Amino acid sequence: MNHMEAFSQGPLTGVRVIETGVLVAGPYCGQLLGDLGAEVIKVEDPAKGDPMRQWGRERPHGKSLWFPILGRNKQSVTCNLRVEKGQAVFRKLIADADVLIENFRPGTLEKWGLSPETLWEINPRLVIVRVSAYGQDGPYAGRAGYGSIGEAMGGIRHVTGDPKALPSRVGISLGDALAGTFAALGCMGALRVAETTGRGQIVDSAIYEAVLALMESTVPEYAIGGYTRERTGSILPNVAPSNAYRTKDEDMVLIAANQDTVFGRLAQAMGRPELAADPDFATHGGRGLNQERLDEIIADWCSTMPADALLDHLHEHGVPAGRIYTARDMFADEHFAAREAIVRLPHPEFGEFPMQNVFPRLSATPGGIRSLGPEMGEHNEAVLSRFAGIAPEELAGLRADGVI
Repeated sequence: MNHMEAFSQGPLTGVRVIETGVLVAGPYCGQLLGDLGAEVIKVEDPAKGDPMRQWGRERPHGKSLWFPILGRNKQSVTCNLRVEKGQAVFRKLIADADVLIENFRPGTLEKWGLSPETLWEINPRLVIVRVSAYGQDGPYAGRAGYGSIGEAMGGIRHVTGDPKALPSRVGISLGDALAGTFAALGCMGALRVAETTGRGQIVDSAIYEAVLALMESTVPEYAIGGYTRERTGSILPNVAPSNAYRTKDEDMVLIAANQDTVFGRLAQAMGRPELAADPDFATHGGRGLNQERLDEIIADWCSTMPADALLDHLHEHGVPAGRIYTARDMFADEHFAAREAIVRLPHPEFGEFPMQNVFPRLSATPGGIRSLGPEMGEHNEAVLSRFAGIAPEELAGLRADGVI
């Protein structure tokens, strides 16, 4: 058999993940692992389920448009981890699993008698991914926290938005997604160690640290240069031109021509080749010092052309430029279509359900989307009988007791 056939669903084919996370950060980690082929069993509270089943601005049929994405490639099992019978079921599920994902407040698993040490007695090779706002230790570990607080603490809120306004939200749950992404990265590293040593470990992914990891040179800028990076709106300070400009038809085009050679091509495209030789604009440093004046010159030129014609002209001259996309633009874009960046799966109530495809792309074992987010408890019988060895009559008793 071709060795690649063993990874038919993706590079994580054969890896079993138990996900107990709720909201975004932990489940996003589970989504990423599932996209790459892992078998993800999502354990939910039988009384409430994951709140993401209800979240989102638009809720046709009274259901979330978010959960089918966040819950894709997962099986749903309900189990009350707050009671002894539920904890016993959970231990059986863990016995042959490879990964546990949880994003409860630190100490919660320990309170339920499900500490890492206890779980490793059952399954020594278990990788335990713990996602939280502040991490598993330190003076803030026990505090309640959401992604927005982690974004503020990690530094990205301070540098986001208009300098004349309060710090802005990015527009998506960035802190949660970053923590989930780094959790998945750490998980795959820990899995490699477990395969070799037979021993699992904890992957500790804190939201604020996931944000901090993206903060470029802001820390040494302050410590060594005495500079605190501030909000700058749509520009990169001292990096020009790199901004959005209005077009004749009131659209917006982003132009990034801050490298000397690229700026030369932009000057040619504008019919102003002399700008590339002007001492004020000829170098990176000069353009940075004269950023506002240069932006005014480019803005005046952009306002003379419709967006489509402007973009065609810029591309012909090798100048990086593009629209600021909304979802509508993505659906209409030929590049999105050619690379299948958006895929569609059938949903029993919504019909054709479009969503972003698996990323990153692996050439030989790419993974894929096998199913949309499941109904709560949809896989109770199949999963608990197969992986926990629970007989039908016992399942009936657990259901009657509200454990599942």
